[in-house]
Amino acid sequence: MTAGWSREGCIDLSFHAGYPLSEPAEVALEDYARAVTRAEAAEAVRAGDEPGRITGVHVCGLATSLTSELINDVEDFARGLATRGDGPGLGWS
Repeated sequence: MTAGWSREGCIDLSFHAGYPLSEPAEVALEDYARAVTRAEAAEAVRAGDEPGRITGVHVCGLATSLTSELINDVEDFARGLATRGDGPGLGWS
């Protein structure tokens, strides 16, 4: 759980929309965000009123600069997971 980390190098990647993701899809999103941002840890951020809806990813220990393209890439991945469900493509790596 990284959301409670209060250290330098943590940031929330906030999405423009929330996406309904299953637990396996949420784990895939966290892994993807961690890999593409080269972060030490990542945790999906849930909507307070809808816990099954993911509104971003909290990442810590970044090893790269974040660009809008990189943030959009992570959101595009979340959108794709929400569209596909748990079907093919969940094992993105």
